[in-house]
Amino acid sequence: MAKAPNSALFTDQYELTMLQAALHSGAAHRRSVFEAFARRLPAGRRYGVVAGTGRLLEELAAFRFEDEQLGFLSDQRIVDDSTLAWLADFHFTGSISGYAEGEAYFPHSPILTVESTFAEACILETLILSILNHDSAIASAASRMSGAAAGRPCIEMGSRRTHEEAAVAAARAAMIGGFTSSSNLEAGRRYGIPTVGTAAHSFTLLHDSERAAFEAQVASFGRGTSLLVDTYDVEQGVRTAVEVAGAELGAVRLDSGDLVAQARWVRHLLDELGNSGTRIVVTSDLDEFAIGLLASAPVDSYGVGTSLVTGSGAPTAGMVYKLVSRQGDDGTFVPVAKAAKNKASVGGLKHALRRLDPKGVAQAEVVGIGISPANDGNDRPLVEQFVKDGVVLDGWTGPDAVVRAADRHARSVAELPGASRRLQRGEPVIPTEYEEAAS
Repeated sequence: MAKAPNSALFTDQYELTMLQAALHSGAAHRRSVFEAFARRLPAGRRYGVVAGTGRLLEELAAFRFEDEQLGFLSDQRIVDDSTLAWLADFHFTGSISGYAEGEAYFPHSPILTVESTFAEACILETLILSILNHDSAIASAASRMSGAAAGRPCIEMGSRRTHEEAAVAAARAAMIGGFTSSSNLEAGRRYGIPTVGTAAHSFTLLHDSERAAFEAQVASFGRGTSLLVDTYDVEQGVRTAVEVAGAELGAVRLDSGDLVAQARWVRHLLDELGNSGTRIVVTSDLDEFAIGLLASAPVDSYGVGTSLVTGSGAPTAGMVYKLVSRQGDDGTFVPVAKAAKNKASVGGLKHALRRLDPKGVAQAEVVGIGISPANDGNDRPLVEQFVKDGVVLDGWTGPDAVVRAADRHARSVAELPGASRRLQRGEPVIPTEYEEAAS
């Protein structure tokens, strides 16, 4: 796996100015608890999907203030010399816990909890939110799309529609959300994601004829390749593809027109020509709604780009990062919370479980404030530990973590009520409930 670039300045300036002021007041070293959560889901969504934690843990290892970063901060007079000295020695020594990647989440789910000094937790805010908000938005959209596909494979192919690094992150998040492969080779290299791809229209247009293009592709990649058949005339393209590759033709790809009607008559034509084993792949600005409409069509897989990497209308998960508890002067922890209208938070260290009925169907997200919620026997605890005393624990980063997160997603979504799979706008599919210690 490639070493992450130095991420120390993936930071908003006010984090460092708060750090400086807290160092001067003496409060910077107070033990504190910060929590990342979403006050609400994007409008109409029934659930969200956590993604990005593994990337965050990789970035945390590279979050160091080296000479280049310190020089910039000094030259720009952003912080004073004593703060620069503190940053030069910085390494995270706290603990991080939260929902595992792939887990469904709901409003006020304690998605990530950072326990450390105020100083250490404060300067991680932007890094945490930028990764979790982006990746969870993509994974949530991917989950809706893979759900609408009802078992048919979905291919991530949105690299050209987003920033080059966001493209790699999006491919990773899409796999967590139920996609099966990506067109992005860097995602394949970093995270072991299966990669696919054959040819674009330009390859056909390069050659003197469609037949010549197909012959070249089949000669290079074998008869099991996928041929793009809509550069000129779809019917003729299908016939030519079959003539060139024969009954072993792997797939034809459709990228324009009325995909439902087109898929039906292409399937009929392929069967008529003796190619009942040739698959049909559709692309062309798909989203979960288009995939849902294609459910009745004889489509074998979907390629999704723009809508996926932009969160299908919800490009951010809307998560925030708030101080929820801190040590007082006497050493005991004091719950703290923001009370501003429409932006209130709930103080205190949280624990969470998913309440399940006797059949294993989720009924509620139960969040304990300062306590672990009561478990009636088949409920599922949701919080895992990722970092202990500054050390990232095994199993949460790298290619294997993506595979485990995809499995977690499949199991988590499977236990949600059936309404979670509806694409119509609605409220969160289960409520969030709080439990507090008896006073």
